Parts: sequence; C-alpha cells; structure tokens
Amino acid sequence: MKIQDFAPHYEQTSTALPAYQRIKDMILQLVSQGSLVPGSQIPSENELVDALGISRMTVNRAMRELTSEGILTRSRGVGTFIASPKAPGSLFEVHNIADEIKERGHVHSTRVIALEELFTEDDAGWGPGQIPAELGDHAFHSVILHYENEEPFQLEERFVSPELAPDYLAQDFSTSTPNDYLTRVAPLSRGKHVVEAVLASDPQSELLCIDPSQPCLRIERYTYSDAGLVSAARLLHPGSRIRLEGEFGN
Repeated sequence: MKIQDFAPHYEQTSTALPAYQRIKDMILQLVSQGSLVPGSQIPSENELVDALGISRMTVNRAMRELTSEGILTRSRGVGTFIASPKAPGSLFEVHNIADEIKERGHVHSTRVIALEELFTEDDAGWGPGQIPAELGDHAFHSVILHYENEEPFQLEERFVSPELAPDYLAQDFSTSTPNDYLTRVAPLSRGKHVVEAVLASDPQSELLCIDPSQPCLRIERYTYSDAGLVSAARLLHPGSRIRLEGEFGN
C-alpha cells in the first residue's frame, strides 16, 4: 500500500478511541482484509506522522505495541513489516531445528559466528561464571545463527563437553547442526528447559535483524547422556517469530 492510502482507513476508525489505538485498529483491519500481508512493509513513523497528522509519540506507541503483540516485526535500518505467522516450537521435546523448518516447507540455512575452545577465564558472553560449572574448567563453544527462508529465526549459543563430544570443533555447521552431531555421539537420556521472555543485547538484535525493544523468547536447554552433561545452550528467538507448543497426559 502507498502512504496516501493509509489516511482514509485511519479516518474510518472510531474517533472515540485514543489516536494510538486508532492506528492499531487501522493496521489490524488492513491485515484482516488482506490489504497488508506477511512481509508487507509499513510506512516509517515519520511518514505516518505526516500522513495522519498526529504526533510521533503516538505513532511510536502504536508501533511498539503492535510489535510486542507479534503483529509487526521491526528490523533496524531496514524498516517495519507485517510479521509472518509464528512458527511452532517444541516445549517438551528436543528437535533438530533444521528438520522443524523443513517440515514447514521452508528453507533452513546457518551462519557460524563462533566455533572455539574456551576456558573459565575467557569471556564467552554466557554471564557470571561463563562456562556452566557442570562442564568443568573448559568447554567447546559455538554461536550459530539459524535462518528460515533467509530470515533470522534463532541465535544459538552452546557450550559442549570436550570429553563427551571430542570432535565438535571439527564439524561443518554450515551444512549440519550441533544437534545432528551430538545426538550421534552422546544420545540424550534426559534434559531440562528454562524459558524466559527477555530483550536481546544490541549485538544480538543486530544479528537477528530486530529492534532492540522487541521482546525475545530465550530457551536455556541442558541435555544429558548417561555420562553427564553434554551440552548447555541458549536459544534466542524474536518473540514475533515463534510460539511454543507441548502436550502432556494420555
């Protein structure tokens, strides 16, 4: 849609509502009508201010709320877009992300950011204590960005036991995933998930192509074989691009 097409739709919204809510209702209506589809770019805040004759603060509030609700996705330096439907993720099971993406009929690809051996005195970005204590004084460390149809979907940071996965650093993670290798050499016997809503750091936001104010979903995943902790991973997803699903009971 062209910027001049937004004003008539805005005028059709209820004047009894605050201006920011009228903007939200306008965009939601355009989405429901099919006038805006996933991937459609929304005019910039400055363009909406000029076209609708309202304040920058009002437009910004509407954009922020629609982003937090998963309707919009904002890429710094690129623009604001109608978000794609959230991809389902498994809450209780450990799946290969490449398989999940391919099952949706989409294309998976990766970018390897880091693949190295670290010791406890090194700064690896994990936080206080760096390497998880269960892995001892050193671990293999990887940071991998996973894409779904060329859109960043998951930023994976992982610490791996050198004793239980000795050839981890020799793997080509541009063509396979850590899950592929780890399930072969150290079959999973149990695991633990910790799920949090967080904001990404500036470097993480840049890699994921999101605005730093956009909420993210972080899954901390600890996987064990019979011999002990094999891997500790932090999986960071833009909140607008994923939802978690799980089943329990009979």
